[in-house]
Amino acid sequence: MRPRARAMSGAPGRALTGRMTNTNGERRSRTAAGVLVAATVAAGLMAGTFYVFACAVMPALARSGDRVYVDVMRDVNDVIQNPVFLLVFMGALALAGLAGWQSRGLPGRWWIRAGATAYALAFLVTVVGNVPLNDALAGPGDPAALRERFEDPWVAWNAVRAALSTLATACLATGLATRNRPSRPATTPSPAPPH
Repeated sequence: MRPRARAMSGAPGRALTGRMTNTNGERRSRTAAGVLVAATVAAGLMAGTFYVFACAVMPALARSGDRVYVDVMRDVNDVIQNPVFLLVFMGALALAGLAGWQSRGLPGRWWIRAGATAYALAFLVTVVGNVPLNDALAGPGDPAALRERFEDPWVAWNAVRAALSTLATACLATGLATRNRPSRPATTPSPAPPH
């Protein structure tokens, strides 16, 4: 009876204990990989959103009159504040930061951290640059004057956050691709052929 009790005690060096640790490590690794995939997808969605504004929405609105421009942008700024957008916008920041923290000691960690930093900067540009302009556009005033103060700075800040979000997506994807790459074993010189 005594050997059985010792075997079940989880004494160091037992195969069962090692296997459980390995399983937990694999589970953590899969969870970290899932976080990194989610961060990459979320950053990509945000990059796509800002890209569409830069390539289609704002050039189309530029063709409209001042009243239409202001009304449509007010509607867009109102509608975009929805749970789905906010979950991805803020989730990308949280997930990228978590992925950067989880990547310590792994190959590709610098790519992941660069991606997290680039997205954090895109988030900051939105909060400091675009949102105050949106708030100012929502106020009363002559549509021509409101548009004059809004359009060029908003388009410029949007281009910056689109570029940063795209860079974040590329860096996170590169980190994901290199994260599980096996390290190269040290090569030993092959023996010289006999003469």
